[in-house]
Amino acid sequence: MIRFQIIKTSDADLYQFMEQLLTASFPEDEYRDLEELRKYTDTLPHFYNNIVFEDEKPIGILTYWDFDNFSYVEHFAIDPNQRNGGYGQKVLEHLKGLINQPIVLEVELPEEEMAKRRVNFYKRHGYNLWEKEYFQPSYKTGYNPLPMYLMVNGELNIDSDFEEVKKKIHTHVYGI
Repeated sequence: MIRFQIIKTSDADLYQFMEQLLTASFPEDEYRDLEELRKYTDTLPHFYNNIVFEDEKPIGILTYWDFDNFSYVEHFAIDPNQRNGGYGQKVLEHLKGLINQPIVLEVELPEEEMAKRRVNFYKRHGYNLWEKEYFQPSYKTGYNPLPMYLMVNGELNIDSDFEEVKKKIHTHVYGI
């Protein structure tokens, strides 16, 4: 059974698992400085740093922000040794049951095969692709913003909600 466990840096072994999976799963320019992440994990009440468990075995990570009218998934990764076991689907279903508001996430433009597969995965699980120009600001100095799209599960509308969603993400997550 899938469950999430919120962690703090004092959960040393689990926190180490999270950092190792994060840095192995995402390019360096797609996650914040680890010291800043530690600070967010321990001090921000609307930021949730979770280990994903299947029964008692840690299988992944999921970090998200809880805003007034939506939640934003910042990072989601399954341990490479556990991939292709249906865990991604189970995690998304568990997340929908846990969060009673729309869920937003960023995806790479579906130009390369892996990005297309990722977009289609989210579509199969009820997410709508907002094909509107969006850039993920750089987490670190010296990197360029990345062209992305937003995907949404729930009652948000691209025409009326895009700018507000973008502003909240850019302000709270990226500090712009």
